Amino acid sequence: MARNVQVEPLRTVHIEDQEVELVERKGLGHPDSIADGVSESVSRALSRLYLDEFGKILHHNTDETQVVGGASEPKFGGGKVLQPIYILLVGRATTSVDGEKLPYRDVAIEAARKYVGSVCAHLDVARQVEFDCRIGQGSVDLRGVFDQKQVLANDTSFGVGFAPLSDTERLVLESERFLTLKLKKKVPALGEDVKVMGYRQGQKIHLTVAAALVDREMKDAKEYAAVCEEIHDRLADQTAKLTRREVTIDVNTADDPELGRYYLTVTGCSMEAGDDGSVGRGNRANGLITPCRPMSLEASAGKNPVNHVGKIYNILGNLVAQQIVQETGGDVKEVHVRILSQIGKPVDQPQVASIQVLPADGVRLSAVKPRAQAIAESAFDQIDTIPRRLLTDKITVF
Repeated sequence: MARNVQVEPLRTVHIEDQEVELVERKGLGHPDSIADGVSESVSRALSRLYLDEFGKILHHNTDETQVVGGASEPKFGGGKVLQPIYILLVGRATTSVDGEKLPYRDVAIEAARKYVGSVCAHLDVARQVEFDCRIGQGSVDLRGVFDQKQVLANDTSFGVGFAPLSDTERLVLESERFLTLKLKKKVPALGEDVKVMGYRQGQKIHLTVAAALVDREMKDAKEYAAVCEEIHDRLADQTAKLTRREVTIDVNTADDPELGRYYLTVTGCSMEAGDDGSVGRGNRANGLITPCRPMSLEASAGKNPVNHVGKIYNILGNLVAQQIVQETGGDVKEVHVRILSQIGKPVDQPQVASIQVLPADGVRLSAVKPRAQAIAESAFDQIDTIPRRLLTDKITVF
């Protein structure tokens, strides 16, 4: 059956030519990112359980994780956590097959525990985090849809994607990765709860960095100030490698030394002290929050990777857009992709796959349209590879 793939001109000012651009990324230790990461880890763990036992991924959606902040008393030289962080696992799963109950709760909690421990180096997961699994049985109707021989969409929903990343978007994404994956190894006081907000006006980019610092790694305010300065300087060196634009950086602008106010934590995570988190409130499937670009409010993390279009189409939209840009060899400035499903219909047969293309100067849409259509068709032909790519960490969802 022929797919409804529509390619049309993208009638907009190219993102790099717009006067103002805003971009945000919530780091791996941010409460919303923790909720996303836990949900996705639980989904992947359940998927592996189902594959090992039954040879296919059974119905589940674990995309409703809630992080409830604890209470702490940080101070230079080392404070303490007064009340543990509470993480609630919520969703639906296949809990038994042919009358045999599955160990889904143990699998879910262990996956959540391992994920939080892998991200938050200064957090004592055993003592400072409480996990509660309230995952229940899935809807009979949705499960019936899932059990069909052909993979059918479980919802009428849409996914979006775009490419390429702008200078500012790439800078924000790579700045957070640099801070939480690389610099923290050299700066022990740097926690994992980092947020980077990028603001470009014309040719100047400004980054505002909120970085939770670990109290026991600094003896006083002077050392705290030195750490903030090092974060600034190291990040400035890094950004100079990523863009030719002028970049300015502010670190922890809410600090007020005269009032004794610092972004000081015991664990490197703000969720120790009342900051809550929910799935879908943070980064989109491409790792960014981009109000100047097309976005979906759909949470991708934790959704079933086989038939939940809220996950699959957001992933696919970005992959299609990226491939079009890569394979058209500079003939395309910008691509937006929007894909709409219909509940109960095959996931590889969307109601519409809308591809909007902004050709490079002097290039006609007709020169790139056939390739864009072919790329989209090929992506839908290979849609069943997405679960495997997710389980082997070849695709991220936040």
